[in-house]
Amino acid sequence: MTGRVEGKVAFITGAARGQGRSHAVRLAQEGADIIAIDVCKPVSGSDAIAASTPADLAETADLVKGLGRRIVTAEVDVRDFDGLKAAVDIGVEQLGRLDIIVANAGIGNGGETLDKTSEQDWDTMIGINLSGVWKTAKAGIPHILSGGQGGSIVLTSSVGGLKAYPNTGHYIAAKHGVVGLMRAFAVELGQHSIRVNSVHPTNVNTPMFMNDATMKLFRPDLENPTKEDFAPVAQFMHVLPVGWVEPVDISNAVLFLASDESRFITGLPMTVDAGSTLK
Repeated sequence: MTGRVEGKVAFITGAARGQGRSHAVRLAQEGADIIAIDVCKPVSGSDAIAASTPADLAETADLVKGLGRRIVTAEVDVRDFDGLKAAVDIGVEQLGRLDIIVANAGIGNGGETLDKTSEQDWDTMIGINLSGVWKTAKAGIPHILSGGQGGSIVLTSSVGGLKAYPNTGHYIAAKHGVVGLMRAFAVELGQHSIRVNSVHPTNVNTPMFMNDATMKLFRPDLENPTKEDFAPVAQFMHVLPVGWVEPVDISNAVLFLASDESRFITGLPMTVDAGSTLK
């Protein structure tokens, strides 16, 4: 099956690498043009994970263009609503429409219990992983409405949006909040044939998960844990015998929710979690 989102335009945040790049490429493979944004610089409160760069975003653009699709890029922080709006407005002006929003941008940091989490870490996490999701949707929705043909909004949450883990409480709170946003948007926008769903990945093989800080969080008993040390503990989270999934596994779920194959699915928290929420 090809052309599942043929002729549509998708606005994707956090598109410089990881899941966001994978979503851009997967939707482009199925016929969509892309408006892609990323902050492309370090974000305070997430310094343990190397930041995306302008070169990363340029590589995403090259990959999309290599598929014969158009792409408009911008370096924007999702906490900056005016910047988001300007990027979407320019993208729609150049590409002609907007049908799909994928609010994917997010950070991960942790290691402290909630009572010891700093205000800066809390504010940064909520600002990006929750308020940034709302601002992304808010910036794009007017364009979908003006098109008058309905559309699809996919918000990236996490298994941490459906269950709790220790030492990441601010992340858990933000990702649970995304579910509330998804359900409220779905109720408000359904009359316009705009569907709103969330995806809930488990561990994904991206820089946000595969880094020294996360490995130490999972293996505090080791001074310098390796990927091999990390894998058995990560697998213990799941019913299926894997420690993590690949970005394309999430992208395939996003594609399904963005396509007409899910035309009557809205308000759904879709897990791509290897059975993590069963444990």
